[in-house]
Amino acid sequence: MGKTYKMQIAGLERELPLCAVSDSLDIAAFIIFGDVELTVAASSELLKKVPEFDVILTPEAKSIPLAYEMARQSGKPYIVARKGTKVYMRDPICVNVRSITTNRDQVLYLGQDEIDAIKGKRVLIVDDVISTGESLVAVRMLLEKSGANEAAACAVLAEGDAADRDDIVFLDKLPLFFK
Repeated sequence: MGKTYKMQIAGLERELPLCAVSDSLDIAAFIIFGDVELTVAASSELLKKVPEFDVILTPEAKSIPLAYEMARQSGKPYIVARKGTKVYMRDPICVNVRSITTNRDQVLYLGQDEIDAIKGKRVLIVDDVISTGESLVAVRMLLEKSGANEAAACAVLAEGDAADRDDIVFLDKLPLFFK
């Protein structure tokens, strides 16, 4: 196994593999997929920190299990902003996003049924890690286009400078590793 970064997340110790994103920068890869214990614990801790909300919205990414578990624990519905249109999506709207861990632009979509479900509601934006904030900007644009209100934006971890932001709720800071 290569280099790792050990940290406590929601009271649980995890060892995150370091991955190069450029010649001068590594990130600690936080992969919540398959880690049920961490998903449950992080969801519980985040729900203690966020304000009242009506609906959860998450981008189609590693944050889906977290959004599901937060919905299960809170009894509130969740919606996934999709990376592509589906045949069942009526009149989809879209926004473009580029994240630090993706090598290309992505598009996020909401169909009319999802728009109707969040319009005028207090929406909690859920992500696994907020780093550059590009995904957050895109989801906020979807909220604006949908006529929804942001209750808060939350993530398990805030990476790098994102930890200095005052517009997000998070459990812990995740450093960047410069070479």
